[in-house]
Amino acid sequence: MTLGRTDTHGPSLILVLNCGSSSIKFALFDTASDPPPRQPVWNGKVQGIGGEHPDFGETGVTPFVVSLDPAQPYRCALDLILRRVHARLGDGRLAAVVHRVVHGGSKYFAPVRIDAGVLEDLRGYIPLAPLHQPFALEAIDVLLRERPGLPQMACFDTAFHHTIPQVEQMLPLPYDAWERGLRRYGFHGLSYEYLSIALPERHGDQARGRVIAAHLGSGASLCAMRDLRSQATTMGFSALDGLMMGTRTGSLDPGAVLYLMEIERLSLEEVGRILYHESGLKGVSGISPDPRDLLAVEAREPRARLALALYVRRIVREIGALAAVLGGLDMLVFTAGIGEHSVELRRRICEALDWLGMALDPEANAAQATTLSTPGSAVRIAMEPTNEEWIAARHALDLLAPPSSQGQSIRPA
Repeated sequence: MTLGRTDTHGPSLILVLNCGSSSIKFALFDTASDPPPRQPVWNGKVQGIGGEHPDFGETGVTPFVVSLDPAQPYRCALDLILRRVHARLGDGRLAAVVHRVVHGGSKYFAPVRIDAGVLEDLRGYIPLAPLHQPFALEAIDVLLRERPGLPQMACFDTAFHHTIPQVEQMLPLPYDAWERGLRRYGFHGLSYEYLSIALPERHGDQARGRVIAAHLGSGASLCAMRDLRSQATTMGFSALDGLMMGTRTGSLDPGAVLYLMEIERLSLEEVGRILYHESGLKGVSGISPDPRDLLAVEAREPRARLALALYVRRIVREIGALAAVLGGLDMLVFTAGIGEHSVELRRRICEALDWLGMALDPEANAAQATTLSTPGSAVRIAMEPTNEEWIAARHALDLLAPPSSQGQSIRPA
């Protein structure tokens, strides 16, 4: 296949893959312009991988249940996506596949073209992101073996936080831990990188001031930015750190972990399951990791009410801490699934922060406006839909070889 931004036989496209433990999201972007359009040509996802009823959804198609080989459900889901992409391409050509990879460790601070050596490096970071890293690497490995001529790139969630000062990166462990790579890396970097582009477009120079971005989804973190660069973040060495999440604890007294292992005699595997899969909103409520479910029953379920109160309290506490690091606050921005859609949780968070001089406009909040604060608010409150896939496609286009280079069809074997 001929690479390049145009092709006489049809458009040249970039495929973005975002692989999680139970889902694979995908999006196709046209390379005819640089940067590519922010709206993908086509996108979708396979979700519920490994469960009883996985389904597939795509642009213009109602999700439908699919059958995946229970022995290799993830591989089957990837094959399904590749077949659908091939069918969608028509006379188009695939220029590259770019992957969202959660962890780049202390070596990878920028998007990179993947070969066997890079893949081996990235496998070394699996213990730092066990919920996400293995699945992106499985997709990379399959494509490297089966379609070696197809360019693949990796974009790292940790890369955006490379600008935070050393005092923020360091953990208060013996210094040789720093030298071994135990440090605050930060995550959700593709989301925050998108905000660093979108916010000044919408809000002008105010976005270059003291900004806290709240990426609130099933995973959640905050990022303190100044001049559109990361200065501090709540999620540090691992995806367990910082805010309370859907099933993850967030920051936790390490003494509690020692107690579980030493006194209650839980194994390392059992503790890991609790911290990653049985805590957070789900663990406290005993009902669900989804705030929508808890909001629906909190009036009659005390534990749902408690879980939501703790969730909001942890966010408010960390926003206050990051505001102190920044020396004040000019803008608070909500993004990701909960941040973009939960009117009620935005209200509770902002009301608890009125001491900072922020005033939420109830009508703007209910209308899902992009500016949520009143004109007299000392802190601008904003909502900005994130676009991690576009950031990845943009980087892939930058890394692509010149138009004379050769690529490969993605036709399934």
